[in-house]
Amino acid sequence: MCGIFGIHARNEDVANLTYFGLFALQHRGQESAGIAVGNGHSVVIHRDMGLVNQVFSPGQLAEMNGVVALGHARYSTTGASRAENAHPLPIRHPVLGPAAIAHNGNLLNAESIRRDLEAQGVVFETSLDTEIMARLIESTHGKTWSEVIKGAFARVVGAYSCGVITSDSVIAIRDPFGFRPLCIGFIPHGSGQPSHVFASETCALDTVNATFVREVQPGEMVVMDEHGLQSVVFQKQNRHAMCVFEFIYFARPDSILKNCELEEARIRMGQVLAREAPVDADMVIALPDSGTPAAIGYAEASGIPFREGLVKSRYINRTFIQPTQSLREAGVMLKLNPLKRSLQGKRVIAVDDSIVRGTSSKRVIDMLRRARATEVHMRISSPPMRFPCFMGVDIGSSKELIAARRTVPQIRDYIGADSLAYLSIPGLMKAVGRGTIDEFCRACFDGSYPVAVPQQLEMDKLALETR
Repeated sequence: MCGIFGIHARNEDVANLTYFGLFALQHRGQESAGIAVGNGHSVVIHRDMGLVNQVFSPGQLAEMNGVVALGHARYSTTGASRAENAHPLPIRHPVLGPAAIAHNGNLLNAESIRRDLEAQGVVFETSLDTEIMARLIESTHGKTWSEVIKGAFARVVGAYSCGVITSDSVIAIRDPFGFRPLCIGFIPHGSGQPSHVFASETCALDTVNATFVREVQPGEMVVMDEHGLQSVVFQKQNRHAMCVFEFIYFARPDSILKNCELEEARIRMGQVLAREAPVDADMVIALPDSGTPAAIGYAEASGIPFREGLVKSRYINRTFIQPTQSLREAGVMLKLNPLKRSLQGKRVIAVDDSIVRGTSSKRVIDMLRRARATEVHMRISSPPMRFPCFMGVDIGSSKELIAARRTVPQIRDYIGADSLAYLSIPGLMKAVGRGTIDEFCRACFDGSYPVAVPQQLEMDKLALETR
């Protein structure tokens, strides 16, 4: 789960606009960041470890002049979290010249493509599946970038919402299943030609005052250049499978997916959960911030008042997408602190969006017990996660998932709750309210993968490190 932002704009500061867009997408990746700018002749890239505001200074941005830009905020799913794996990655096509690529997703056939390319003499410098895409583009023949990219991506299997920048164009590409979101918009300029942008989420369009046009369709490539927009369908797929966890957690609540504002969908998840799993209590609290909309919905549907029970430090990043378990656990303790006087003597319903490994929930319930809550009832606004994800989330093995090896009562006992209930899959789809269950990837809940996955149901994010 990464954030990407691209723009084509004449007479605009494309580097700064991309910087602002990445700020809005920082929740999608906090390990590294980068921006590439095309000036009509060359492509200049700056990337490094850290948050967006740590990687870029005003002076660096001022030096990045051009007509197109592509930015990326990284959350590692393939390849270690280190500087050389930051995006965008450079491309040098032997005929068409310089370019760069940024990627949100995960490839399933990365190792086989890499072996084929290495057999042809291609040398790799990183452990990224994104570099495999870059070298594949360099090795593909074509007279235009559209031809080359179409030919290269015909070989790729998996989840990818990508941006490719050339010296004078920027190209948005989405896999034929549409696993990860990607949208396009424009910035009006009076009577002149508008600037065109694309981003992982609509909240990034809002940040640069762009008007949302539509989502990039699964299997579509959208070219943005001096001629405007050009759409190319490079691969068709009868079934679409957007990750339903974008609705539950990944995307910002003010973003819009499938014409649905996610805050409203998450409130509905809480409302449905209250009807499916009622319990007597004095107050409903959220595990902020991701559990807040569902907690509001649960309180509305149950009639139990919503209260703030946990205060969140605004200087701690999202714990779910930290690269190691030790960082995730430390993050919980740094991030949250209970309101002891509000909780003392109260029966509490604590609402969160998910339980992945269980350690965070256990620590939070311990906090609430120490604050002398008399009962703690855990309610989760998504179904139990029992299967790994191979489509752009750093959960490559069921060994990491507590629900894969324990029953709900066993999880309840492990985390120390008085009761535990999850939203059902039908309840989730009712709350999402967009399309049928088969239009979403829900494999992490029921194992129904829309594409062939490793038979052992495991994927090592560092598999390419040792090659």
